[in-house]
Amino acid sequence: MEMSKLRIQRHLEQLAEYTATPGQGTTRMSYSEQDKQARNYLKQQMCQLGLQVREDAIGNIYGRLEGSEPNLPAVIIGSHFDSVPHGGAFDGPAGIVCGLDIIARIREQQLQPRYPIEVIALVEEEGTSFGRGLMASSVITGLIGTKELYQLKDRQGVSAAKRMAEAGFNADKADEAILNPSQVKAFLELHIEQGPILEQVQEDVGIVDTIVGIAQLEVKLNGKAGHAGTTPMNMRSDALVCASHIIGQIPAIAIAAGDGTVATVGRLNVLPNGANVIPSEVIFSVDIRSKNDKALRQTIERIIDLVEQASRQSAIQSDVIQPLYVPPTVLNENIHQLMVQHAAQQGLQYRTMVSGAGHDTMIFAGITQTGLIFVPSRNGLSHHPDEWTDYEQIVRGVDVMFATARSLAEC
Repeated sequence: MEMSKLRIQRHLEQLAEYTATPGQGTTRMSYSEQDKQARNYLKQQMCQLGLQVREDAIGNIYGRLEGSEPNLPAVIIGSHFDSVPHGGAFDGPAGIVCGLDIIARIREQQLQPRYPIEVIALVEEEGTSFGRGLMASSVITGLIGTKELYQLKDRQGVSAAKRMAEAGFNADKADEAILNPSQVKAFLELHIEQGPILEQVQEDVGIVDTIVGIAQLEVKLNGKAGHAGTTPMNMRSDALVCASHIIGQIPAIAIAAGDGTVATVGRLNVLPNGANVIPSEVIFSVDIRSKNDKALRQTIERIIDLVEQASRQSAIQSDVIQPLYVPPTVLNENIHQLMVQHAAQQGLQYRTMVSGAGHDTMIFAGITQTGLIFVPSRNGLSHHPDEWTDYEQIVRGVDVMFATARSLAEC
């Protein structure tokens, strides 16, 4: 355990150095200089473990440990290495480091898997760079492709495809990144909980059986700019006032949907953004989540109806696009039971959980059997510079994942 703890700590602390905001949390946007630094480190660590390392067309990193029967499908272990602005050091990287530690244990114990094992480090899960969460895994599973990569743009108006090209990758060959389901036996992910439950009940691991459905909307309102001092109130076409009316009603819509449905307006852009200018354009995001698919769809419809009604009454032009919709995902029951069995055998305190956050696991579930383990988050804090999980707690999660991977890969 101590060896694993030291390895995990070393990897996570080193990856935390690759940030655009030193001393203010992890800021690592996809295809940035910090992305390059992190990927070089991860590739180096994979090579030191004797893995076959490759990058696909959009920049995902694979490290492969060949099985005794190379033609069998691979057990894939990993997570993402991008971050939100001023985020934490554990969200995403903990899952990649889990994979690296599992390979190190296999080497130390001189085990030979029958099935190949691959460690994967995924780009652009958070959606911070291009406004589309779970982008990389969606490309890998064929949900989006080259067309969407040219349409998705960052805050500077530069497409994901162009950012990829600048980093040496090629969106035009995105179809080459698609994994054939017949080549994947399972996808396993370890992640920090990002909530307070495990810490409050003093349990070691959460074994996820369901991930909530997630939808993202982008709402654009166009009014008319004007002088703040000379335009009468009854002659204005104020996009921000209209947006405020809409945003103020969104929480009630989510509450009315029930089943723990939540809706969040997290990004708001106002143009021309002058103190003495009536806002002519507002663009804002709406993130909607629910474990109930009917409630999720109902919330989407009601928010769109609200936008149309409010903009019509205010003589404002409106447009709503939906860049992401993933229904609630039930994870593989056999892998779930395998994880429960190994947690019990190791004497760990565990519980079955629903994930309120989206993870690459839910996308991979479309092509293979999947499993997801949570480890506790101190004070339930995530997407924050103070995000923290004790290294001993990560090791306990890796212990369960190691046993699960051994079972699936038949080491």
